[in-house]
Amino acid sequence: MALEEIPVEMLAKRADRVASRLSHLANARRLLIMCELSRGERTVGALQAAVGLGQSALSQHLARLRAAGMVTTRREGRAIYYRIEDPEVQRILSALCAAFADDAGRPATGAGAAS
Repeated sequence: MALEEIPVEMLAKRADRVASRLSHLANARRLLIMCELSRGERTVGALQAAVGLGQSALSQHLARLRAAGMVTTRREGRAIYYRIEDPEVQRILSALCAAFADDAGRPATGAGAAS
């Protein structure tokens, strides 16, 4: 269904939930973590290497994402694996990561662009 075809009442019912999800993704590091997880399950070590965070900072971000119900874990021996728990979040990330990929290589514009 195209966005133009969705009644505003239906959008209003979901707006708070979507806004909550987006607020957790509004942090650049958490967004990178989630984009990496959108590619599949990852160990903490693999996430550290992919996003360039120390163990403590990564753990804090992952704890927030877990508390929000966006990711889940499983343990295998000493390794802890993370994956996206919420299919809605996976769909949001697919759209965001695709937009990043489409934007790659283009000069930055807007309020966050360097002058």
